[in-house]
Amino acid sequence: MRSYALVALLAGAAIATPVPQEIDWAAVDALDPIPEPTIPIVDAAAAATTVTFSASAAASSVASAVLANPTDTTPKMVKRVDDSGCSVQPGSSDTAANFLANTDISAAATSASTPQGWSLAYSNQPGSSQGVYGYMGYSVLASYDVAGCTASCDKIVGCSSVNIYFERDPSVSPTSTCSNPASQTVIKCVYYGGPIAAGSATNTGQWQNDFQVVIAGSNAYVNSSIATPAGYQNVVPLGNAAINAPNDCNGMNTYMGVKIFSTGAFDAGLCAAACSATSEYDRQHPPASGIPQTCQFFNTYVLYNGTQAVGQYCTMYNETWPAAYATNVGQWRGNDHFTIGYSYAFSNTTGGADVPVGCTNPAHP
Repeated sequence: MRSYALVALLAGAAIATPVPQEIDWAAVDALDPIPEPTIPIVDAAAAATTVTFSASAAASSVASAVLANPTDTTPKMVKRVDDSGCSVQPGSSDTAANFLANTDISAAATSASTPQGWSLAYSNQPGSSQGVYGYMGYSVLASYDVAGCTASCDKIVGCSSVNIYFERDPSVSPTSTCSNPASQTVIKCVYYGGPIAAGSATNTGQWQNDFQVVIAGSNAYVNSSIATPAGYQNVVPLGNAAINAPNDCNGMNTYMGVKIFSTGAFDAGLCAAACSATSEYDRQHPPASGIPQTCQFFNTYVLYNGTQAVGQYCTMYNETWPAAYATNVGQWRGNDHFTIGYSYAFSNTTGGADVPVGCTNPAHP
């Protein structure tokens, strides 16, 4: 079991504040790509593995990073051969094509019930998910047990989605002298700390010498709940849109910047820590005139480039904006289409009033 913590990445130079209605491309470009996990094909010793995530330690590190360098937008996560079973009989039905056409596999996937509190992202796909935020390990199952798969996810801190599927694996590791061994069917349950997108089932297998690994009956499920960080309230699900806030009633911009994370689990507590620490920093470094801004509201979501997750995006504001202002559904950057998913908004309950001076109804400036 490995444990991860967040450390500050001190940028050394301030990043210019963008127009709040646009994606901060400088922050996106500074972000490390989300690591693509390597899930073993044949490895009995690695039949199950999980990644440990500590929400409290991560949030504490984010707060320290923001206080040390509030202009840094991208705090980072610190972070076999046996020759038996080789022969396949001539004319055998043990082929990748027959595996993909197996009606028992498709029936198991399409008849599976969605557990309470979870939503179905996709069903009966010939591929497993790629480009999902927050890989957290996998298990090998004795049966196509969706309820058991999601129950295991519930026991892993930070786990929020699962991908369960049948995989045609070699019974022994293919070699030059055993290039196409007999197959075995393995059922995998893969855990993620972020949501699985509907179009992400793009891993259709691989070749190992003359043996073809393929995937069938792939289903994905996303936990429908999200934890509310301490000191925040009124979680508002925004779906596939982000807040596009106007100026307040005094004509002032309420946007306070962005933080993005590309490793670890999707956790609203990271944004909450950044929001609260930003307020603390501004109080410790007040402007020459006027009063310091405090972060009263944040919107967090997964930013996608196509089906590939870019990271957990956090935008901060000095007042709360209702769901009616969630009108930002993404942007094009050249030929790349950046979109938004798993979007939630939270209001601060500890940092003071979020109504600007002279404003009686900030929801309608």
